Amino acid sequence: MISGRAVAATLALASVAAMSACDTVKTNLLEAIDPSIINPSSVQSAAGATAVRNGALARLRVATADGESSWMFGGLLVDEWATSSTFVQNQETDQRSIQLNNATVNTELRALYRVRTDANQAIALLNKYKPTPTADIGEMYFARGFAELQLASDYCNGIPLSDGAGDQVVFGNPLPVKDVFNVAIASFDSALALSSGTDAGSVSINRAARIGKARALLGVGLSNAPAAAALVAGIPTTYRYDVTASLTGGINTLWDQAASQGRYVVSDSLQGNNRSITVKNAIPFFSAHDPRVPAHYRVAANGRDTVKAQDGNTFIIQVDSLWGQTSAVAVVAGLDARLIEAEAALQAGNAASMMSILNALRATPLQLTAPSPTATGTHPGWTTPVMPALSDPGTQAGRVALLFREKAFWQFGRGHRLGDLRRLIRDYGRAVDGSDTFPVGVHFQGGNYGVDLNLPVTTDEQTGNPNFTGCLDRKA
Repeated sequence: MISGRAVAATLALASVAAMSACDTVKTNLLEAIDPSIINPSSVQSAAGATAVRNGALARLRVATADGESSWMFGGLLVDEWATSSTFVQNQETDQRSIQLNNATVNTELRALYRVRTDANQAIALLNKYKPTPTADIGEMYFARGFAELQLASDYCNGIPLSDGAGDQVVFGNPLPVKDVFNVAIASFDSALALSSGTDAGSVSINRAARIGKARALLGVGLSNAPAAAALVAGIPTTYRYDVTASLTGGINTLWDQAASQGRYVVSDSLQGNNRSITVKNAIPFFSAHDPRVPAHYRVAANGRDTVKAQDGNTFIIQVDSLWGQTSAVAVVAGLDARLIEAEAALQAGNAASMMSILNALRATPLQLTAPSPTATGTHPGWTTPVMPALSDPGTQAGRVALLFREKAFWQFGRGHRLGDLRRLIRDYGRAVDGSDTFPVGVHFQGGNYGVDLNLPVTTDEQTGNPNFTGCLDRKA
């Protein structure tokens, strides 16, 4: 699990760089030193291997909840978030019309690639200098697998998986998303093989890898649903593999970009400040008043006026009760395991079992975030109350809709929704153009929604990778 040691990753690596720089300055006071570049010889030790491992975990934090990651932009492309930003990159993503040179998408893509690179470097160093505990190496395979899982969930068909961990970059060829899911499965298998012990660290990484692999199996196809459910059986619903945040080592971006900076607002099926624009297919994350997404308008200190966002026009709708400045966020959780089991039950034709799983989740309070420090005190954390039981819709189509609606509320903001909508098209017979899954119609900031079903691999990859000339296609 990522903890305070990951927060120290940058400091650890910076210390190595600083020592190298000091030695060099003694030799030549006129030589300019780039402190961000670390000589490979400086990490050829057990301590160096640990530092690189911590760096990889820090990269995972940035690529998920502690950076403006594809978790946020994937949610913006679908119906979790709406833009309230002045940045054109955000607006075109919210409108499903992403340019291939979108700088933010490129940064988020690079963040996932960096997880893979740092994990590969750490795996080699740990095997050489610190082979025990093996679960530490397994955690690197988990981090690598999760980056691959997120790439396949969010990006277009044609994802290159280059390897920059060695002396020479090995450029990858563009791969269909199902091939990338299979690459992730292989990474998770390695994590599982290295985390078979009974100590707490091994148990946690083993559970995380099982959930990650189960998600990847479902990404490949619904025929894998029984195997996915078998993998996650027995994982406690309360289990979490968290990325942490701190006031000094990187704050929770899900809170920062929305509740603090006002660049994202919770989306809804009714848009515009007067709630007059109907958005077809969008879940009413705001107006449903569901306790799993405790969304509300921000009200000014006078207790009367609704506060406007960064764009100076859109009323802020935030979920500051769910996440605080330093709230930890689950990369994978036992909650995800139960929802995987529910989907497998649905595929097996066992509607009663699916409903039982969904209602058991609603019948027991579940802590989605724990109390955490803030600059002004402590965020109390958020625990769901007991919710009324659901009724069986009675049809297969209704059950699919119900399951994915429940998933949307339970997993809000955690990088699932875009991949789920794509699976509804690939595996459940929804329209191939996304017209019955993705938001369509008039956009509240003007114009209409476009046709994008995923995030593109951006033009920077074309200029840097001779094997890549663009997405193979933009299909789900």
